[in-house]
Amino acid sequence: MQPDTLMTSEGRAALEAELEELVSRRPGMAAKIKSARELGDLKENAEYHAAKEEQGFFETRIIVVESMLRTAKVVDGDSSAVSVGSHVGIKDLDDGTVETWIITGVSEADPLESRISYESPIGAALLGAAVGAVVEIPLPRGAMRVEVTSIDTK
Repeated sequence: MQPDTLMTSEGRAALEAELEELVSRRPGMAAKIKSARELGDLKENAEYHAAKEEQGFFETRIIVVESMLRTAKVVDGDSSAVSVGSHVGIKDLDDGTVETWIITGVSEADPLESRISYESPIGAALLGAAVGAVVEIPLPRGAMRVEVTSIDTK
């Protein structure tokens, strides 16, 4: 049995939309393959091989997304402690910088948008912390000490 895939409700909705889009493109993929097949010899038919490769990509992604949705567990945020879906305000105790990070499921993470996975070193260290807690985050360059200044479930 696969472990649960934790995610926000927004993450689940995005995966459902992606799956719908991928499935809606299946007939077009089949038509593309059929059209390429009619061009002749399949051994040297670049269009056919490209269409089959593209179809393979789509089918693989459909399987992955379906699996993620099958094991998805939407986590409702709790503002008393950091959890998946939390918007966490932190203050770096070394240099005083203040940032806000959103703790997400793995498939939703985008560090450039301050969206970090609960499985990342930062996310894992923050999970369960309350406002006022000092958390040590293990990083490649050494530990980072931060104080949780706010938790919002928005």
